[in-house]
Amino acid sequence: MKKLNRKLLRELMRMKGQMLAVAAVVACGISVFVAMSSVEYSLKTTRDSYYSEYRFADVFMRAKRAPESILESVRKIDGVASVRSRIVTDVTLDVPGLNEPASGRLVSMPDRKMPVLNDIFLREGRYIEAGHPEEVIASETFMKANGLRVGDRVGAVINGRWKDLVIVGKGLSPEYIYEVQPGSFFPDNRRFGVFWMSREALESALDMTGAFNDLSLTLAHGASEKDVIRRLDDMFRRYGSLGAYGRSEQLSDSFISDEIRQVGIQITVLPTIFLAVTVFLLNIVLKRLVSTQRDQIAVMKAVGYTNEEVGLHYLGFAMVPVVLGAVAGTAVGAWLGLRLTKVYQDFYAFVELIYSFRFEDVALSVVLSAGAALVGALGAVHGAVSLPPAEAMRPEAPTVYKPGFLDRRQFQEKIPVSIRIIVRNLERRRWKAALSVLMIAFAVAILVSGRYSYDAVDHIFKVELVEKHREDLTVVFNESKPRSVQYDLSSLDGVLQQEYYREESVRLINEHRSRRQSITGLKSVDGLRRLVDARNNPARLPEEGLLLSSKLAGILDVSRGDSLTVEFLQGKRRIVRVPVGGTIDEMLGLSAYMRIDNLDRLTGESGLVNAAYLRIDRDKAEKLFAELKEMPGVAGTSMLKAMQKSFRELIARSATTSTIVLTTFAGILAFAVVYNGARISLSERSRELSSLRVLGLTRREIAIILLGEQAVLTIVALPLGFLIGIGLSVLLALGLSSELYRMPVVFSSFNFVFALVAIVTVALFSGLMVRYRLDRLDLIAVLKTRE
Repeated sequence: MKKLNRKLLRELMRMKGQMLAVAAVVACGISVFVAMSSVEYSLKTTRDSYYSEYRFADVFMRAKRAPESILESVRKIDGVASVRSRIVTDVTLDVPGLNEPASGRLVSMPDRKMPVLNDIFLREGRYIEAGHPEEVIASETFMKANGLRVGDRVGAVINGRWKDLVIVGKGLSPEYIYEVQPGSFFPDNRRFGVFWMSREALESALDMTGAFNDLSLTLAHGASEKDVIRRLDDMFRRYGSLGAYGRSEQLSDSFISDEIRQVGIQITVLPTIFLAVTVFLLNIVLKRLVSTQRDQIAVMKAVGYTNEEVGLHYLGFAMVPVVLGAVAGTAVGAWLGLRLTKVYQDFYAFVELIYSFRFEDVALSVVLSAGAALVGALGAVHGAVSLPPAEAMRPEAPTVYKPGFLDRRQFQEKIPVSIRIIVRNLERRRWKAALSVLMIAFAVAILVSGRYSYDAVDHIFKVELVEKHREDLTVVFNESKPRSVQYDLSSLDGVLQQEYYREESVRLINEHRSRRQSITGLKSVDGLRRLVDARNNPARLPEEGLLLSSKLAGILDVSRGDSLTVEFLQGKRRIVRVPVGGTIDEMLGLSAYMRIDNLDRLTGESGLVNAAYLRIDRDKAEKLFAELKEMPGVAGTSMLKAMQKSFRELIARSATTSTIVLTTFAGILAFAVVYNGARISLSERSRELSSLRVLGLTRREIAIILLGEQAVLTIVALPLGFLIGIGLSVLLALGLSSELYRMPVVFSSFNFVFALVAIVTVALFSGLMVRYRLDRLDLIAVLKTRE
């Protein structure tokens, strides 16, 4: 076997270009699998350890005001392990260096440090001290976005009174891994932050001594979350409960869990494509190798090498690229996983997102790659093993050909010889040509589907944050206000237009299906707040009944004309039957709309509003912001332009790394297919091409014949790749969509142009490398006969 090993090394060096191309494809598949598997595992383990160490709750509930004495009854509910009551309120902030008002969420903490549910991690500074009601611990993301330090002060309007808050610590909590303002989907860390404050200070400020408005609890092992939630709803109905809910409806956990699920989906798609290409490349390379080494196989068998030894020898041609690819792929996968982990750290506020590199992921990816290599090499190895020595000593019988389509008399004078040779060769190797087209198309599809997510996110951005919203500022009140508040807002200097709306927390029920939801009552659907569907088509509110988002209608299993039971969770807490007047296909969250007058009638409390959209005069914005910061009835504000800017910055940071990686991998895939195809064609047809040179054809004409085939294959592969890319994108859209958001199937023209340019560039580069070898073809050596 030592001699066969020397032969193996010698042949590998001679075929190093082709083998390195195969190894690169294997490396790409392994690196993607290793990177995404390790990222998924890192996110899971980091989240789970964070939740465990800082005691993230299982069930949550908000109420108007509940007495502390009821906690003993809560603890007695079967399945409840631990309970924590809190006071939580939203306030308007005056942040140093920020002209516009910011919003904050104040969360009570024990006056003395002790283990509690939804605990906080102190990154810097110290814990709040008893007797210092002005001290707060601010969220790290908010402090970082605003350049704040421990010791800085932030102004806040709490329950109508101005208060200076002193930041004594920088903290994080598992409850706010994804830190967004209530009612929003996109983070704006500069204008929204979470602050943890003394329980005694918040009780005094909100007149909540001996009471609470927020409840968290954990469940015992094997407890029924559904039963506990039902008991809590019954128990707290009299205290203005907005309905208890589990982790699956907690916004931060929903986002991070969805992210982990999406990473899991991506683990299978790209590696599968690279494994398929590996099978194809090894199949055509090794079949050609066995075909050209028939006499060597005969000699090996004649001198005593067994079929097993010959088979293992040719199997080595498949295993060496796998080994090289495994080494390179593992290194690239570890690097890529680390880079992606850093990207996720920008999106999610973990104490530390620890990157975990697992060798079992490497082992599994290598096993799968080796399996693909075996499948690809099987046909060639079987051919080498089954070939009798006497048969192998003879040259391979020439294939019986017939004239091609363009060899007909009517085409011979009209079409150049080089074109007819190209078409004839493609006709004679139809399956090989078809598979080559498919493999190049996969490279195109990777680029198209890889950039699809950014086209989809950009479409969501344009519809949800540009077309749907025309306001400059949203003002949220700390409690429902009479509609006369519109006159107060209109009187503010700088307000050009205002539009109010009403939101009511409800439970929508259809037989055994139910959902906690808010109904938004709108006065107009074509003013500052437009009502448009996922394709930016305007929608109208029904004269009577609810307009539900399609996703919510599907969850409740209702359609237009059906009726729902609506249980209001605030005010008079009425229970009414409401018809479904229609559905609207939206991309973000779950929504229910109706005319504000109809909502007033159903609640039995007319003339109330919760918030207002404002269009403002930019020249007078600074003065207006100063007034809003001090308004006692304002719980928070959000700036549309600021949200748009923050969202674009986040997407831009992640898009750069992803685009570079996908372009590189797709380029390697296309190069491997085109280069190997051209090299094998050169090997198979070197005698034919040399004969044409002797007959008078120039090097340029010979190059056109050889590389023209690859050009035709690439051109045919482009539209097919676009179609496969669209199909993969549709599958991704279905897999990535959730209750939080639905991915629209949209593509920008840039996506297809980018894929086309990238693949054509790679094809030209591989063509130049083959042309270099073609120009150095030794005519005398090639034209020697084997006989």
